[in-house]
Amino acid sequence: MMMETRGTREGRFDWPLVIAVYGLSLFGLLCIAMARYVPSQSEGLPLLNKILNNRSSMWQSIFILVSPIIVGVIVAIPTEFIKARVRLVYYGVLALLLVTLVLGQVSNGLRGWLRSDILGRSIQVSEFSKLSILLMLARQLARSEKPMSKFKDFMSIMIIVGLPSLTVLAQGETGTVIVIAFMFMIMIYFAGVDMRIILTFGLLAVIGVGALVAYGMLSETTDYRILRLLAFLDPQKYEQSGGYQILMSQKAIGAGQLTGQGTFLPGSWTTLGYVPESSTDAIFTVVGESFGFVGCAALLLTYMFIILRMTWIARFTRDKFCQLVIIGVVSMLLFHVFQNVAMCMGIMPITGIPLPFLSYGGSNFISNIAAVALVLNIARGGNMIAASATPVAKLNF
Repeated sequence: MMMETRGTREGRFDWPLVIAVYGLSLFGLLCIAMARYVPSQSEGLPLLNKILNNRSSMWQSIFILVSPIIVGVIVAIPTEFIKARVRLVYYGVLALLLVTLVLGQVSNGLRGWLRSDILGRSIQVSEFSKLSILLMLARQLARSEKPMSKFKDFMSIMIIVGLPSLTVLAQGETGTVIVIAFMFMIMIYFAGVDMRIILTFGLLAVIGVGALVAYGMLSETTDYRILRLLAFLDPQKYEQSGGYQILMSQKAIGAGQLTGQGTFLPGSWTTLGYVPESSTDAIFTVVGESFGFVGCAALLLTYMFIILRMTWIARFTRDKFCQLVIIGVVSMLLFHVFQNVAMCMGIMPITGIPLPFLSYGGSNFISNIAAVALVLNIARGGNMIAASATPVAKLNF
């Protein structure tokens, strides 16, 4: 079907999307401060002092302050310039992943960080691998009306996704690989790949997970990834190991009830340290305990607005590459939100997947901001048709 070009509009900066993202970021800064709250050091201080009175929230505030520069630079670059240099980004990140695999710092059993003496911090390269795969995959899928229909094309796409994914998996970053797999499935669906191929991938994934669970139940494995799957099925049985975080997260969220217990409470579950990783992977427990069901609902509605806003931009974008980039960003953020919230509530296994714009961490925050900036670049770069015109029909909306 021919693309509709009537009603072309000039690009515009999407302020509602920016406001929603930075609103979440500032709320996240508050939640990080509450997760790291030490009453003996901060009790009685003004709110701003409480927020900035620990290293984590101080660094997160720096990431937030620096991020508009990154957004401005990405939005200012012509979309065609980005498109022409996708391979450079992809191979650059792949090289850094390989360097990290050999020379990276080990933390919690994972070799996923490169130390930067210039920044004085470690960079989690795997966070940027999602963006590099997204861009390269969009470039490859946009070349054909029927991607992956030929063996050569199929193998090319599998290599694009497989090389960095296997490297990240070798570092121990299983959660990132799961995000990449979900993003890949959504992108190939919207790109028009044959449903038989998509269903085959889905079946293989189900068989793989089932095999891991069966192996864990029939053996005495100590692999924490398999133990997390078993703990999800029966958290009480593994309450002193893999099930502990699930049980504590559920108790913290349940303690918030309808409207929450309030902010910076000395005796809360998260303040007392009962919930592991409460400022990073389990930040949603802070929201549930402090702001209750109402706060959680408001948070999820904000995420829904961001997802729907970007989906709307994709629907009225003329270029297939640009559409697929936005679909990749949407799927990446959507899975992060779903998996993080679901694992804190005990309806999905625990994984090291942070909550976008809320969880503490510079690499994840900057990669997510860069992803949103790509969407803003596309929306502003004159790639849109008027909302009154017929939506672009190149993708399976």
